[in-house]
Amino acid sequence: MTAVIEFKDFSFIYEGEKEAAVKHISFSVEKGDILLIAGISGSGKSTILRAMNGLIPHMYNGVYEGEVLIEGKSVLDTPMNELSRSIGFVFQNPENQIFAFSVERDVAFGLENQGFSSEEIRERVAWATGMLGISDLRKMAPFELSDGQKQRTAIAGVLALKPNILILDEPTSLLDPLTAKETLALISDLNKELGLTCIIVEHRLELAAPIANKMLVISKGEVRNFGRLKDVIVDPVIYLSGISIPPLIELQKALGIDDVRLTIDSFIREIVHR
Repeated sequence: MTAVIEFKDFSFIYEGEKEAAVKHISFSVEKGDILLIAGISGSGKSTILRAMNGLIPHMYNGVYEGEVLIEGKSVLDTPMNELSRSIGFVFQNPENQIFAFSVERDVAFGLENQGFSSEEIRERVAWATGMLGISDLRKMAPFELSDGQKQRTAIAGVLALKPNILILDEPTSLLDPLTAKETLALISDLNKELGLTCIIVEHRLELAAPIANKMLVISKGEVRNFGRLKDVIVDPVIYLSGISIPPLIELQKALGIDDVRLTIDSFIREIVHR
């Protein structure tokens, strides 16, 4: 399959810094992948995301080496407004993205900025809120929403623009475990139904791992491992990178199970049928 995101020996040093934030980053993401990016704070995850959506180099100055391609276009040579047609970005805190008087006005905001007609805006708002299961919240003000509903509203606002790639920066960090699981399941549904390519930065691997098919481990600005999630998540390099491994994975490694199961239900079925 054709790669929709490619990093080719990418390095970046922020202006005023001596050390590179990321060094010699190379990996590719294919259409329909869900890539989980893992690493401790300061490992370089944010820099990778900024390089995807064009904030680097268009908003952050520094020394840019190598190449980043989004759907075959060089980020270095492509304006951010053009990149935004391919990539949707959901921030860690949804309150950084929702600020209008109602859910539907928030979802419509990006469409209005891009000059869509009133009819098209109404259709897309109805479609996006329906996909996120928040149609009944359209008239509500953001301050009336729960954290999970705010996150869905933020995702709906991005989805309404119909990007091919959806980037989510720690989408569950402000959510309780049940709401976090529901949110990630929703992202998985969008991936399957719309063919969206999803990039997820997440610390709670036990919640995100079951929906991802690929994993990138980054430490001290360098890629430590990249590939099929089931292979990467059992690599000892994760421990050396300071990342917390889900207890279910640790248990299976202790039991000598090579083809690990990512959910408790699938693990139980594996044990029962042994």
